[in-house]
Amino acid sequence: MSEATATAKPKGTGDALGTGRRKTAVARVRVRAGEGRILINERPLEDFFPLDQQRNAVLAPLVHTGKQGEVDVLIRVHGGGTTGQADACKLGIARALKNYDPELEDALRDSDLLTRDSREVERKKPGLRGARRATQFSKR
Repeated sequence: MSEATATAKPKGTGDALGTGRRKTAVARVRVRAGEGRILINERPLEDFFPLDQQRNAVLAPLVHTGKQGEVDVLIRVHGGGTTGQADACKLGIARALKNYDPELEDALRDSDLLTRDSREVERKKPGLRGARRATQFSKR
């Protein structure tokens, strides 16, 4: 299945799909017309992300496009930690909104919400304490 087919609206529904990734977190997002409910892994946004910073990240695409009270968002997210999951949800919502209404793409792109953050954790190297951190130097 091609990328264009996978993210297009499913036949017979008003749903738009989007996939967001950040570090090792992956979020699959479904946007449909509704009254502004957001469910993440079948839990409300406030229960899933207790920190304001994470909630604001998830809501950013909806706030910048003015669709906060107009669409329902269903998210399945796994992998990574809470910050990575929040940023994965943000990218997934932005991509789903772009599929839901292509006229929103310019507003999302201007807010830098459609750009994937490609930073990943660097692997630990042999003989070092971390990816780059060397062992403590002892003069004697």
